[in-house]
Amino acid sequence: MNQAIDVFCHWLTPKYSARLQARARRPMHMLTRALAMPAMVDLEARFRVMDLFPGYTQIPSLASPPLETVGDAAVSLELARIGNNEQAELVARHPDRFNGFVAAVPMNDPDAARAEATRAIQELGAAGIQVFSNVSGSPLDEPRFLDVFRHLHALDRPVWLHPARSMDHADYRTESVSKFDLWWAFGWPYETSVAMGRIVFSNILEECPELRIITHHAGGVVPMLEGRIASGLSLLGTRCPPGMETAVRTSLQRPPIDMFRRFYADTATFGAAGALECALRFFGADQLLFASDMPFDPERGPTYIRSTLEGIAELEVTDHQRQQILSGNARRLCRLAPGPVAFAGSR
Repeated sequence: MNQAIDVFCHWLTPKYSARLQARARRPMHMLTRALAMPAMVDLEARFRVMDLFPGYTQIPSLASPPLETVGDAAVSLELARIGNNEQAELVARHPDRFNGFVAAVPMNDPDAARAEATRAIQELGAAGIQVFSNVSGSPLDEPRFLDVFRHLHALDRPVWLHPARSMDHADYRTESVSKFDLWWAFGWPYETSVAMGRIVFSNILEECPELRIITHHAGGVVPMLEGRIASGLSLLGTRCPPGMETAVRTSLQRPPIDMFRRFYADTATFGAAGALECALRFFGADQLLFASDMPFDPERGPTYIRSTLEGIAELEVTDHQRQQILSGNARRLCRLAPGPVAFAGSR
């Protein structure tokens, strides 16, 4: 019985992984790290973790790297099609484990991305698509990428927004790398938040009122910075020196804070109760979806599922709101069949 649906968890499927490694134009340490996690690449290992949590199912997505960093547009499309075919096959083979999958698309070829999104959703049954916070360094509010969002709006499926930033993105101009994993610990939430901001000021959310974007890690730092966004960005343009007006030009008419609240967020806070409560206050129970970021935890699987379920159990919400967070919102956004209302927990 499906009682808790993990909407942001990751895997690397066999055929896709093999082709990804063959096509990679340079060594990718994060990929090597991920491939060493049993629950990432071995279904039986994954199922053993899942069995610890009665009623727990998943909507997985392919783990990093972003396809656009592996090769050119043709390579990205090839990998997307292999990955989506294999994900669909595994989901069909194990419907008791997986409620669906999140499709990969080649954002370095937006036309191909739209075509692959259509194929994955309409032919393979994908729940939606995953995009990263930048496309090989380019912002998501470039017109060519906004067309992909418009397409998903027309297809009536959500977009999963995953951060992308690497160690070579230095924190200081005098350095060549980011030290102490700060590019990940602080850089990824920042990446998510900036991508959200660029999407807000592109006005695509106003143009596409039913577009649903699920942000990873509880919406980055946006919920914590509500005050800065609400008051500070209402003064947009006043900090801009003469001659730089194009940097703050937007067609957005509504208060920016209202549009930031249009996003959805997951609960992948690595067990941090305060972050979870902050996301709940900002986005509301109807826009918060259970996710663990499994299997990127110290135990390589169960830690973040367990701690996140415990955190959700402690939230001051009604039973109905709790179940919406655990599974109801995922069912609504991804057009899944109704499920039971019992709470999922660990054994």
